[in-house]
Amino acid sequence: MAQPTGTYSSYDAVGNREDLSDMIFDVSPEDTPFLSAIGKGKAKATNHEWQTDALTAVSATNAHIEGDDATPAAPAATTRLGNNCQILKKHAVVTGTQESVDKAGRKSEMAYQMARRMKEIKRDLEASMIGGAAIGNAKVAGNDTTAREMGSIYTYMTSNVSLGSTGAVSTGDGSDVMTTGANRDLTAAILDTVLTTTYSTGGNPNTLYVSPTNKTVVGDFTAGGATRYVTTDESKLNTGIDVYVGDFHTLKVCPSRHIVGDNVLAIDHDFVKFAELRGITSKNLAVTGDSTRKEITWEGTLEVCNEGALALVSDTNG
Repeated sequence: MAQPTGTYSSYDAVGNREDLSDMIFDVSPEDTPFLSAIGKGKAKATNHEWQTDALTAVSATNAHIEGDDATPAAPAATTRLGNNCQILKKHAVVTGTQESVDKAGRKSEMAYQMARRMKEIKRDLEASMIGGAAIGNAKVAGNDTTAREMGSIYTYMTSNVSLGSTGAVSTGDGSDVMTTGANRDLTAAILDTVLTTTYSTGGNPNTLYVSPTNKTVVGDFTAGGATRYVTTDESKLNTGIDVYVGDFHTLKVCPSRHIVGDNVLAIDHDFVKFAELRGITSKNLAVTGDSTRKEITWEGTLEVCNEGALALVSDTNG
């Protein structure tokens, strides 16, 4: 059918109001499972330090004759480790005009932008601790022209680590990174091997952090302790593994968008902390023109209390 002659339609009108929804839709990931789960500590200097210790080796021949003189062995000193506090910042700058106009989806542009920056700085911190390159990020002491950087968790792990051929662990003090090896498929046997080693050293990890790809790999394990939650709702098919039950450990399998796909990280949250030097705060910056300026600051570092409580499988095809 044709439009009658002289009809005035919405295509001809110039005074119709726009229809803009008051909802703003954003699917950007903002979860930080590692940061949310680990303990919180307090740093009191830019170089935050802690100590680790270990008992002497077990002896099955600790037997002595009556009246024997004491011959005590010299105890080993504790191991002193440290990590540098990293300053994380985010900024929001909004013009006076934008703050004043009628906006859809938010009353205050500055409040909206600050809320987004808060979420972003948490993601950045999560990535600094468990993300970055597959080999991790070595700590940087910093100076007047170089920013301090914290060492990521991989730079402290030496005991319970499985790498591909030619791979090598770091020195374990945060100062250098591990050497990557040849990639291989992630298997239940590889995972069980590092978990067994962790048990032998006294560790009891409770959470397994995996990339989305490795989450599906673990979900396809046909050997080992692959445990699927079962419900009575027969209309649902649950094929993903939520809990991995090994010979010595039961671990929640937690997918992480921030962990590098190569790495599978088993964590005992009691032995990892975020040590804050300065809590997350916001402040107004000086006015330099017709705009409002705010800055968010957060300063702290990763504390790996004892790496013997952790495990890592790297160089996977994840």
